[in-house]
Amino acid sequence: MSTQVLTSQTKNIPIWLISITILFPTAFAMLATSETNVAIPHIAGYFGATLDEANWVITSYMVANAILLPLTAWFENLMGRVNFLKTFVAIFTIGSLLCAVAPSLDMMVLGRVIQGVGGGPLMPISQAILISCFPFEQRGRAMALFALAVMVSSIMGPTVGGFIVDNSSWKWIYLTNIPVGIISCFLIQYFIPEKEERVKPKKVDIVGFILLSVWLFAMQVVLAKGEQYNWFDTSWICWLSGIAVFSFVFFIMWELEYDDPMVNVRIFKDKNFAIGTYLGSFVNMIIYVTIVLLPKYLQSIMGYTAYLSGLSLAPRVISCLVMLCIIDKLVAKIDNRILIAIGFLLIGISTYYYTNLTLMTSFGFIVLPNIILGVGVILTFIPISGLVLGTLPKSELSNGAGLHSLAKCVSTVLSISLSSTMVSRLSQAHQTYLVENLSNTNPIFFHRLSLMTHKFMSNLPEFSAMHKAGGVFYHQMITQARIFAYSDAFALFALVAFLMIPLGFVMKVKFDDKDKKSA
Repeated sequence: MSTQVLTSQTKNIPIWLISITILFPTAFAMLATSETNVAIPHIAGYFGATLDEANWVITSYMVANAILLPLTAWFENLMGRVNFLKTFVAIFTIGSLLCAVAPSLDMMVLGRVIQGVGGGPLMPISQAILISCFPFEQRGRAMALFALAVMVSSIMGPTVGGFIVDNSSWKWIYLTNIPVGIISCFLIQYFIPEKEERVKPKKVDIVGFILLSVWLFAMQVVLAKGEQYNWFDTSWICWLSGIAVFSFVFFIMWELEYDDPMVNVRIFKDKNFAIGTYLGSFVNMIIYVTIVLLPKYLQSIMGYTAYLSGLSLAPRVISCLVMLCIIDKLVAKIDNRILIAIGFLLIGISTYYYTNLTLMTSFGFIVLPNIILGVGVILTFIPISGLVLGTLPKSELSNGAGLHSLAKCVSTVLSISLSSTMVSRLSQAHQTYLVENLSNTNPIFFHRLSLMTHKFMSNLPEFSAMHKAGGVFYHQMITQARIFAYSDAFALFALVAFLMIPLGFVMKVKFDDKDKKSA
């Protein structure tokens, strides 16, 4: 591999040093995001709040993060790459400090908003920098490094966060970001190259920014609170949904017609970018569904601690790391569309494997599908990340990376909300069918109820023993209904993965000289 690349008009900087500098804060930003998910019960207890109130800690971050994602290119052109990175890393660090010392939940939410503002652009800008600095033939290696920071830190988040909250204070999730932010600002100053082609915006697209903010805020609140308030049975959910749809449509129309748009949505005309963003969104969707549903299943049904439920995802990290060591060679030698198809096939198989979860499931049973899923994720994520920006000109890399990240962020929020609603509603549906078996006309149930009643009668009167025995069977019925609901949710997302297999073959994998120069 080439050890140096011309990064500015005045100096040569080793590629590995650029990679470490930009991926260091990005990895910790992603880690803090996924760590917070398992710490919500502890944060709620610390501030004396309900879980619904504490969930605003997640919602506020996601809103602020999503708004900044598509604005990455605009801020980079306005401020310059180095100043842009230092500013937003500093903002993320300040937000982390405020979260750690927050005296109330309201201040905690404010800190998370500031964190989201600072952390939002880090993922797309790191992807754009790696794409622009690595030689064309080493795009696979560049995206492997990007995946190492983004994917592995996201998957490790529940494990690290579970360990922290089980053995120390949840505040350490945010305190660890402070020295990382300070060190990163110094590294960025000396080792990140300035953007070569920079066109400073002539005007500020205020209307576009307002429409983008209103759309993402309204959509995030609807998705985060819809299940709690029974979705469209609540009038304000209907109003917010209408506002979100109107703002989104108006935002697209405005950005297409405005002379100096904040977000260049016209790049969706590029076939690779459009299809790659679509596929990348579904990969992200399935990844986060398993990250959310599997630990939730293990904690609520199997009784695992936060640390153990997070540790269940560790085999996925191991397989990801192994694949990252060889994926650049596979990307260089094998048609990337074939790798994407194999990856979606493995993701579908592993996700469908989770439909076999029962009350008797051992910890070891979860290892195999996690390993397979890790392999499938890398086989899809790396080729898609390289191809999605491969046909865009260098001047549009940051804009493309921002829009690509926004699409994945929206799909993640949508999948988490959808999967939680599915589990809740399907549980009710399965209860309707299972409760028919809890009848005295069912000889098997009547026999087992009698046996359970006689066991309780050793310490309780007959009437109380009968009610307690009935309660035991009813609790088992509720648990079985939830298991079936989780199984149905995993089966649906496995089907989605299988349906994505042929779409990768529509993408362009062989670029001519013009494409290589523009990329």
